[in-house]
Amino acid sequence: MEKHQVHHMEADWLPPVAALACFEPPTGAHLAAALHARPEEKRARYGFRVGGLGLLIDPDAGSEVLPIPAVAILPGAPPGFAGLINMRGNLAPLYDLRVLLGLSPPQAGTQPLALVLGQGDDVVGIIIEGNPTALTSLAPLPAFPTLPGTLEKYVPTGYTQDGAIWLEFDHHAFFGDTCGNMKPDTIRHA
Repeated sequence: MEKHQVHHMEADWLPPVAALACFEPPTGAHLAAALHARPEEKRARYGFRVGGLGLLIDPDAGSEVLPIPAVAILPGAPPGFAGLINMRGNLAPLYDLRVLLGLSPPQAGTQPLALVLGQGDDVVGIIIEGNPTALTSLAPLPAFPTLPGTLEKYVPTGYTQDGAIWLEFDHHAFFGDTCGNMKPDTIRHA
């Protein structure tokens, strides 16, 4: 009797391609397929905060936010290199931008999270303050703010939304130039 019930349930299932064709994403969901299906909808950008600074996530970079996992701290690592985290069996460097840029400490009550950008050899983790913010109505900045010197050349433009400043952040170039010597194989162990 159990075999008959299982067989009956399988017969009611749609093939995966048909099931996906019927899928309607929930309102506010930002799925790549949904964006291509509805070109009239404006794609949201996402920004994160570090030391009071608002930075935009590259829309073409894969990204993931998670609670800060166990961090393997490397002896002799320079300030700003928090250590290595395990991303599904692959090691990823985790950096504290607040320390690298000399920014203020996080606000009290702010939960630190790990923002992981990129994939494969280009993956990098950043400690951020709270979840990223969806930004749908960014307007160009009328005047550019003063930035930490180590960040200036990696911020080509800026925007504002609801009185907050959000800066375009070239994380590929920043971590390649600024943190190239902070890779696990280049850090001298104490």
